[in-house]
Amino acid sequence: MGSRWLSGLFSPIRALFFSRPAPLSDYARARQLMAAVDRGGIPLNPAKVNAIARDLGLEVPRQAPVEATLERIRLALTRAPEHD
Repeated sequence: MGSRWLSGLFSPIRALFFSRPAPLSDYARARQLMAAVDRGGIPLNPAKVNAIARDLGLEVPRQAPVEATLERIRLALTRAPEHD
Protein backbone atom coordinates (compact mmCIF):
# COMPACT_ATOMS: atom_id res chain seq x y z
CA MET A 1 0.00 0.00 0.00
CA GLY A 2 1.25 3.47 -0.82
CA SER A 3 1.24 6.28 1.61
CA ARG A 4 -1.12 9.18 1.31
CA TRP A 5 1.82 11.55 1.53
CA LEU A 6 3.37 10.22 -1.70
CA SER A 7 0.15 10.40 -3.65
CA GLY A 8 -0.35 13.97 -2.47
CA LEU A 9 3.19 14.82 -3.49
CA PHE A 10 2.77 13.60 -7.06
CA SER A 11 -0.80 14.77 -7.71
CA PRO A 12 0.18 18.21 -9.14
CA ILE A 13 2.67 16.53 -11.47
CA ARG A 14 0.07 13.97 -12.52
CA ALA A 15 -2.46 16.73 -13.13
CA LEU A 16 0.06 18.61 -15.26
CA PHE A 17 0.97 15.73 -17.55
CA PHE A 18 -2.15 13.58 -17.55
CA SER A 19 -4.95 16.12 -17.52
CA ARG A 20 -8.06 15.44 -19.54
CA PRO A 21 -8.73 17.56 -22.61
CA ALA A 22 -11.51 20.10 -22.46
CA PRO A 23 -14.88 18.73 -23.59
CA LEU A 24 -15.84 19.56 -27.14
CA SER A 25 -18.81 21.73 -28.00
CA ASP A 26 -21.88 20.17 -29.59
CA TYR A 27 -20.98 21.57 -33.00
CA ALA A 28 -17.38 20.35 -32.73
CA ARG A 29 -18.60 16.82 -31.94
CA ALA A 30 -20.97 16.96 -34.90
CA ARG A 31 -18.18 18.19 -37.20
CA GLN A 32 -15.95 15.32 -36.04
CA LEU A 33 -18.74 12.85 -36.76
CA MET A 34 -19.28 14.26 -40.25
CA ALA A 35 -15.54 14.22 -40.96
CA ALA A 36 -15.37 10.55 -39.94
CA VAL A 37 -18.35 9.69 -42.13
CA ASP A 38 -16.83 11.59 -45.07
CA ARG A 39 -13.60 9.60 -44.67
CA GLY A 40 -15.63 6.43 -45.11
CA GLY A 41 -16.41 5.55 -41.53
CA ILE A 42 -19.69 3.99 -40.51
CA PRO A 43 -21.22 5.03 -37.18
CA LEU A 44 -21.67 1.83 -35.22
CA ASN A 45 -23.76 3.26 -32.42
CA PRO A 46 -26.97 4.95 -33.63
CA ALA A 47 -27.67 6.13 -30.07
CA LYS A 48 -24.56 8.34 -30.14
CA VAL A 49 -25.56 9.79 -33.52
CA ASN A 50 -29.04 10.52 -32.15
CA ALA A 51 -27.53 12.09 -29.02
CA ILE A 52 -25.37 14.42 -31.11
CA ALA A 53 -28.41 15.39 -33.17
CA ARG A 54 -30.46 16.08 -30.04
CA ASP A 55 -27.62 18.19 -28.62
CA LEU A 56 -27.85 20.31 -31.76
CA GLY A 57 -31.55 20.84 -31.08
CA LEU A 58 -32.95 18.37 -33.60
CA GLU A 59 -35.89 16.16 -32.75
CA VAL A 60 -34.94 12.60 -33.63
CA PRO A 61 -37.21 9.61 -33.16
CA ARG A 62 -35.57 6.46 -31.82
CA GLN A 63 -36.50 4.49 -34.93
CA ALA A 64 -35.07 7.05 -37.38
CA PRO A 65 -32.52 5.60 -39.81
CA VAL A 66 -28.94 6.67 -39.13
CA GLU A 67 -28.52 7.92 -42.71
CA ALA A 68 -31.46 10.31 -42.34
CA THR A 69 -30.13 11.57 -39.02
CA LEU A 70 -26.69 12.15 -40.53
CA GLU A 71 -28.23 14.23 -43.33
CA ARG A 72 -30.17 16.30 -40.79
CA ILE A 73 -26.97 16.89 -38.81
CA ARG A 74 -25.19 17.91 -42.02
CA LEU A 75 -27.95 20.44 -42.76
CA ALA A 76 -27.79 21.76 -39.20
CA LEU A 77 -24.05 22.28 -39.54
CA THR A 78 -24.53 24.37 -42.69
CA ARG A 79 -26.77 26.70 -40.65
CA ALA A 80 -24.44 26.65 -37.63
CA PRO A 81 -22.12 29.46 -36.57
CA GLU A 82 -18.53 28.85 -37.64
CA HIS A 83 -16.80 30.46 -34.66
CA ASP A 84 -16.49 27.47 -32.31
